[in-house]
Amino acid sequence: MSKTVSLLDESQLVAWLRDRDQQVMSVLYDRYSAALFGVIKKVVTDNYAAEDLLQEVFLKIWRAGEQYRPEKGRMFTWMLHIARNTAIDYIRSKRFKASIQTEELDVNTAVNERVTTPVDHIGLKEVIVTLKPEHQQVLDLLYFGGLTQEQAAEELDIPLGTVKTRARTAVQVLRKLLIEKTS
Repeated sequence: MSKTVSLLDESQLVAWLRDRDQQVMSVLYDRYSAALFGVIKKVVTDNYAAEDLLQEVFLKIWRAGEQYRPEKGRMFTWMLHIARNTAIDYIRSKRFKASIQTEELDVNTAVNERVTTPVDHIGLKEVIVTLKPEHQQVLDLLYFGGLTQEQAAEELDIPLGTVKTRARTAVQVLRKLLIEKTS
């Protein structure tokens, strides 16, 4: 990249971006990738995911170049908004996928274990009482209280990993007890 290209002002970069000049992406990446990566990294803590998202951000910038309006703010600010929103969308979709996987796990567990007796008839509450208090507490918040794992962690003031471990352990113990009770 020549020295004159690196000295281009923002209005020239905007014009290049609107004209779909591929050289502009190299200039934008060199100038702004570190700052955009920092914004993404604050939202998404995983380095690999943040690097992938940085590439996605530059693709979005390339595709949406005509949408940038200088009268609404600086190009850098516009790019920061794209980076931040992309990172937030990633986190939201990751949480959504995780919640869907948890629901699928619950359904698959019931199907795979052939537990076909209605829950009301097998004495679920009697079985839950036999669990350790910390497992009962997590199940109560997650399954009966309708909280997410993150919300339960905040409610109990314990790490998210602890909530996940307690929930998984409780489900495994319940599965074993329910199978014994129904057979």
